[in-house]
Amino acid sequence: MAARIRGWCETMDNFDVPVLIVGAGPTGTMLSLLLKRLGVESRVVERRTEPSQAPAAHAINARTFEICRQAGVDMDAIAAASQPPADAGETHWVTRLGGEILGSLPYERQEDAVLAWTPTPLRNLSQHRFEPILLDALRAAGGAEPHWGERWIGASQDASGVTSLVTDVAGRTREIRSRYLLGADGAGSPVRKWLGIAQEGPERLQCFVMIHFRADLRPLIGPRPGVLFWVNDPTCSGVFVAHDLAREWVFMHAFDPDKEAAETYDRTRCERIVRAAMVRDDVPLEILTVSPWVMTCQVAERYRQGRVLLVGDAAHRFPPTGGLGLNTGVQDAHNLAWKLAAVLDGRAPDSLLDTYPSERQPVARYNAEQSLNNALRLLEVPQALGLGADLDDSKRAFAAVLADPERRRAVAAAIADQAEHFDMLGLQLGYVYGEGALVPDGVEEPKPANPVREYRPTSRPGARLPHGWVTVNGTRRSTLDLIGLDRPTVLVGPGADAWLAAANAVTPRPRCIRIGYDVTDADDWWRNVAGMPADGVLLVRPDQHVAYRARGAVADPLAALHDALEAMLGTRAA
Repeated sequence: MAARIRGWCETMDNFDVPVLIVGAGPTGTMLSLLLKRLGVESRVVERRTEPSQAPAAHAINARTFEICRQAGVDMDAIAAASQPPADAGETHWVTRLGGEILGSLPYERQEDAVLAWTPTPLRNLSQHRFEPILLDALRAAGGAEPHWGERWIGASQDASGVTSLVTDVAGRTREIRSRYLLGADGAGSPVRKWLGIAQEGPERLQCFVMIHFRADLRPLIGPRPGVLFWVNDPTCSGVFVAHDLAREWVFMHAFDPDKEAAETYDRTRCERIVRAAMVRDDVPLEILTVSPWVMTCQVAERYRQGRVLLVGDAAHRFPPTGGLGLNTGVQDAHNLAWKLAAVLDGRAPDSLLDTYPSERQPVARYNAEQSLNNALRLLEVPQALGLGADLDDSKRAFAAVLADPERRRAVAAAIADQAEHFDMLGLQLGYVYGEGALVPDGVEEPKPANPVREYRPTSRPGARLPHGWVTVNGTRRSTLDLIGLDRPTVLVGPGADAWLAAANAVTPRPRCIRIGYDVTDADDWWRNVAGMPADGVLLVRPDQHVAYRARGAVADPLAALHDALEAMLGTRAA
């Protein structure tokens, strides 16, 4: 196969498509959508024959929704498909489902107060409902439908492009020539394996069987709905995930593949497991799918090799404790798409793509660490309940703890200690790129006491532009809505005449918006949230991250803005 590809490369100068994306999950589809919005055609190949019908991730955080908003995704469809906070706003630790609640915590910040920090608060939206909405957005943008049932099986790259070999369900094989190849092909990424890229971190933390079933469990759970129910009875421990309280659920059951085969978990056995974890065994239910999976915590040692780049789960695999996997992948796509478009249309050199790993890999490592910390901290609850490896000892300890008010207080304290796991607004919105396609200003700003939980808006270079509410032509808009995908945006203060003139004269021409003139800033967002003076300026990248900041006038604003744009695009002469 390799010889066949090499020979073809030597004789072919044209390209079938600028970008070949392997994988039509949320990351691959978002990449294709963003590229289409930027005028770049792509081809998506997907080994599945149709979108997944089984749940996977269930929490879509605020930053992902902000990206959807900018990409033109139907946010009304998002809202309609999401679980309302009244149903999915808590997580509970229970003896069994429908039994005693040992403790509860809020599930992330879903209340209206969060609208001060984001226009799109986190919601519980199952991945198998989210993916079709992204596909609809891709179709509406005029993008090509993913090629379902096409498996990427190998490639060869040269100085000008990549030649891939794909095969379809009928066994037909074809070669596809692309300028760049993007591996968005999941945790077991064939693209990553072909490149020989190793992963850093533990490969196997724990193994589970995901039991996906249909049931209406509202009558069982009663007046305290939630999205997660941690079952602590040692005879039937596991986690119920509510994808729809009245229709669709998952039960996560731990197992040891060294002691039993995953194949032994047939539907009959899985139904018994699910029923055992409820206080009633007569609830009507139907097992839909059964899938074993391995919890890992790994980040690829590199994200780029020549003209091939890894995104999403192909680049990082987290424990699900925190719901960061899908969301980090969509952020990867957002970071990469505008850079790839700039390179492909000649506005930036290929070296701009090196800022993708330099910016995104540290974020993935931090998210992996936090996910692992969350997973390890969860062990405090079974430890407080006296649960261990021996089932009989665990049953006795469990009963003894429930009968002892003092030991119950220790359980309550262990549950309370999980609060950070379910309150990560700071991590979700507050990540800042330390280096890359930006100009650091050297200003050290105070850090929150707990950067995972506490979000502190900042306009420092590398940070996401802080959200605020402004008025544009009589319509209330988020400041994030001011940033277009197609080119950088310069925001100038109401007293920044020199910066305004520079923004209108500099090449390449950015979009220019003057606060207080082009938009009405009734809440004084510019000063109070962005922390900018009247004569200041922000250069914001198409992915809504600040590339350059000047808090006041400079001697030559045109030269300063020109240099900042060159630094952002990587066109500055050495």
